[in-house]
Amino acid sequence: MEVKTSENHLRVYKMKKKVLRKQVRAQHTLMRHEGIECVSHGTQSLVIANAGLGNGMSRQQLLKIVEEYGLVETLLMPPNKPYSFVKYGTTEEAKKAFDALNGKEVTLEDFGQNIVLYINFVEKVFCKNAVPTSLPPGLMVIENIISPEEERRMLESIDWVGDEDTQNAQQTLRHRRVKHFGYEFCYDNNNVDKDKPLPGGLPEICNLFLEKCLKQGYIKHKPDQLTVNQYEPGQGIPPHIDTHSAFEDEIISLSLGAEIVMDFKHPDGHTVAIMLPRCSLLVMAGESRYLWTHGITPRKYDVVQASELGRKVGTITADVRDLTLNRRETRTSFTFRKVRRSPCNCIYPSVCDSQKGHQRQLQPSFPHNEMEASKLEQEYVHQVYEEIARHFSSTRHSPWPRIVEFLKSLPKGSIVADVGCGNGKYLGINEDLYMVGCDRSKNLVDICGEKNLEAFVCDALSVPIRSGSCDACISIAVIHHFSTAERRLASIRELARLLRPGGTALIYVWAMEQEYKNQKSKYLKEKNGSRDKEEEISAATAQRPLSDQMPDSGRRGLARSDRPLNDGKDEVSSAEPVTDSRLPVHTNRTSFHSQDLLVPWHLKGGTKKKGESVNTASFTAGSKESQELSPVFHRYYHVFCEGELEAACRSLDCVRVQKSYYDQGNWCVVLEKL
Repeated sequence: MEVKTSENHLRVYKMKKKVLRKQVRAQHTLMRHEGIECVSHGTQSLVIANAGLGNGMSRQQLLKIVEEYGLVETLLMPPNKPYSFVKYGTTEEAKKAFDALNGKEVTLEDFGQNIVLYINFVEKVFCKNAVPTSLPPGLMVIENIISPEEERRMLESIDWVGDEDTQNAQQTLRHRRVKHFGYEFCYDNNNVDKDKPLPGGLPEICNLFLEKCLKQGYIKHKPDQLTVNQYEPGQGIPPHIDTHSAFEDEIISLSLGAEIVMDFKHPDGHTVAIMLPRCSLLVMAGESRYLWTHGITPRKYDVVQASELGRKVGTITADVRDLTLNRRETRTSFTFRKVRRSPCNCIYPSVCDSQKGHQRQLQPSFPHNEMEASKLEQEYVHQVYEEIARHFSSTRHSPWPRIVEFLKSLPKGSIVADVGCGNGKYLGINEDLYMVGCDRSKNLVDICGEKNLEAFVCDALSVPIRSGSCDACISIAVIHHFSTAERRLASIRELARLLRPGGTALIYVWAMEQEYKNQKSKYLKEKNGSRDKEEEISAATAQRPLSDQMPDSGRRGLARSDRPLNDGKDEVSSAEPVTDSRLPVHTNRTSFHSQDLLVPWHLKGGTKKKGESVNTASFTAGSKESQELSPVFHRYYHVFCEGELEAACRSLDCVRVQKSYYDQGNWCVVLEKL
């Protein structure tokens, strides 16, 4: 009897030791990859590893588990993450849950797979809600557009078996079943043959519905093409834009049989997940139809609002406190379009197949002499910053820590020139310095004046300051706008001219390498317009999934359910090298594929007045109408490879490189005047 008792004690001891080891491993993983700091003392809040939406735990199941140990004030399940947070009413309740749940094996209700929970205490957690809360411009979702009886009749009208030999028979694609009416959509060229209509036209049952849509103003023209898609759970459709030249503006899609989450993505990288309820109508017009991609991620579960079980129209992650998993069911979509009979003349020529040739004619070429370089910079740097100055300034308010460190390290009373000062965000960093700024943009210098900062207009190649009069200079994100190596070197030489012997200059330029030492830069990680929002109890979400870092039992399902709209494998960057000398247009928030390129700036909040001149850099705006609809401007950049900036500096006899480093997607150098 004593021997058996000893064996049991040993077995329990080994089990506890194993649980502790995996708990500590989870703790380190959460800190390293998610920025979640665990503590050793008891608190009201717990982080539960392996119990998240990302690995198949639903809100209902987790709430049922944690409620056994006390009053749950908050349950927070970050989207697509394999962990969750729970806050109890008291620390004692949290300790009780910690003791009972740490190392506990549970079965995922919807998946029938066992997982092991690993618990840690946390003091403060915060949640990055990176998903925008507004619909893409021009997009509408109309709920209950048809009755359940109408839905039944429309679904029964589609014979997936009986007409396999007819011209409008189904196609069985890898991701779904498809049928076409009116005109067949050809997937080899993503277009329709306008001279070969299918016999029979659209199904008769659709006429009353389309008349209703015309009357309500959802469409301007009666559609003559219908694509019916049937999606089984786990199926989807890759992100795409319906070919501009194939169809007119409004495209409408009816969701029948089940609800679905559709992902929309803007060219600048930010995405919006939209819930399409059963019997709802999706209307895509304007920007949402022509500029944003839309697609359905192949998976068997969607992350939805728990309170309304996915019935909420709009973004489905607007409230990160109320998310759960929703099992997909068979969904059939009726997508109606009007075949276009003339070329598309939309205001988005950068993604328009009808205007691609015209756009390439307008794209500037790489400069081959000083005159061409000066003209390129005038049109694609100077004029652009004059146009976007106010919007640009509104996005430039947080000083970079290492630049602040450089300025605060300078002796009291130092005279410092900020060459290319922009809106002057560094001019007031250290009140013990005498700082003056200069910039090529008059509108940016005017903004400095409004802040009572000292700044004047000049070119960085010719700064009207006496030689040797500055103790220090900074040049932040300026030199990469010069379009030849000679002009970039001249701008560095001009900085050296301003310095007294022993004076120092700090230079920052964009790096070609946006992923350095296995770490992605903020440029790749951040989404346009996103800001961290701290909540009373919220979760820090990092950019990397935790699936490969968690114990094996926590990995299940994450690879499928967490897959982003575009995982990069199929993404085609517009910054690919071109066969001629035309400068490629970069796709924002993606890696660079060319050193010399044009980077889009999507102007927000400002409109052009009629008759006012438009900078030629905004060639993607295309028409007068576009001047009043958030034009897209393009700035020239030369992104520097590792060692390139340092080599240029070393080619000057009058300076020496004190140090060089990489800082969040920038190559940086500190020079000393000899």
